[in-house]
Amino acid sequence: MFSFILHSILLGIALAMDSFSVSLADGLCEPQMPRRKQCLIASTFGFFQGFMPLIGWACVHYMVTRFRQFEPFIPWIALLLLLFIGGKMLIEGTTRNDTPPTGERLRGAILFFQGIATSIDALSVGFTIAHYKIIMALLCAMIIAVVTFIFSWVGLLIGRRFGTRLSGYASILGGTILIAIGLEIFFFT
Repeated sequence: MFSFILHSILLGIALAMDSFSVSLADGLCEPQMPRRKQCLIASTFGFFQGFMPLIGWACVHYMVTRFRQFEPFIPWIALLLLLFIGGKMLIEGTTRNDTPPTGERLRGAILFFQGIATSIDALSVGFTIAHYKIIMALLCAMIIAVVTFIFSWVGLLIGRRFGTRLSGYASILGGTILIAIGLEIFFFT
């Protein structure tokens, strides 16, 4: 159980890096953001990061239970997806974007699209947890959502104070964790 919780927390940390980076920018763009709005932003990111793996899990779980011949390919799929997403995050983290923030205030539609955009990669996590039973998948998704909420909230607070200087490092850390998890799933599953 300890291994499951640790694995879920690490997945949550890796997936939360995009949300953390966007939260830094959101905090910078609106330094006087009320606490209620901060909670809404962090909750939105947490919801999408927790919900997307469940969608991926349901798709893969349904396919695997109907077509057992796909089961041996799950570690390969997980490895390739996590290597791709982790590599993409590493590249994004190492290339600098010095575009200054626009100062535009965050609106509902923008927040919705930020939530989806930052959680697309979480959909692939559903493939990596396809061997979980529904209760374990739900628990993993909840842990990911809570970790993302915390990282997003912290990102907003830091963004309000220090700006987006740390966002590249967050992507590098997140990409490295995703690649490590992909290799762990491939070699030890």
